[in-house]
Amino acid sequence: MNLARLLLAMALAMTFVLPATAGGKKNNGAIVAFHMETDPGDNHTMIFTQFVAGKERVFRRMPEIGTKDIAEFNPFPSKDGEGFGLVFRIKNNAKHRLAAVTANSSGKWFIARINGRIVDGVVIDQQINDGELVVWKGVSLTEVNELDKSFPRFNAKKPRG
Repeated sequence: MNLARLLLAMALAMTFVLPATAGGKKNNGAIVAFHMETDPGDNHTMIFTQFVAGKERVFRRMPEIGTKDIAEFNPFPSKDGEGFGLVFRIKNNAKHRLAAVTANSSGKWFIARINGRIVDGVVIDQQINDGELVVWKGVSLTEVNELDKSFPRFNAKKPRG
C-alpha cells in the first residue's frame, strides 16, 4: 500500500514538473491557462477549488485552453483603471475544441490564469465559436511584457523575439 501511495505521489508531482519543462524548451514568456468549472464529485486529483464570485467553486485541473493553443493576443486598458485586459485569438484546432466544451457549459465559470495566478473569470452564457477569449481585467504590465515574448500581437508584421 505504501508503494502505491509513493507511485501516486510521484505521478502527481510529474503532472506539475512536465508542463513546466515543456519538453526541455525554456519558456521566457507567460504561461496562460483557461479552466472550466466542473462537478465537485469529480476525481479529487483532477480538480481544484477556487473562491470565485463569493463562492468556493471547483475547476478542472487540466486547462481547456493553454499556452500552446494561443495564436496571438492584444492588451487593452481595463475598465477599472488598474492594469490591463487581454484578447486572445486561439489556433484553429483549439477553436473547435473550445466550441465543443462551451456548447454544454452554460452557467459555468471559466477562469483565466497567467503564470498560475487567477486574473479573471466569466460565466459561460453561450457557445464560444469565434476563437477569441477575453480577460477583462487583472493583468499587470509585467505580464503583458512576458506575453510579448511568447506571442505576436494582432496584425503584427513580424514575430516578436
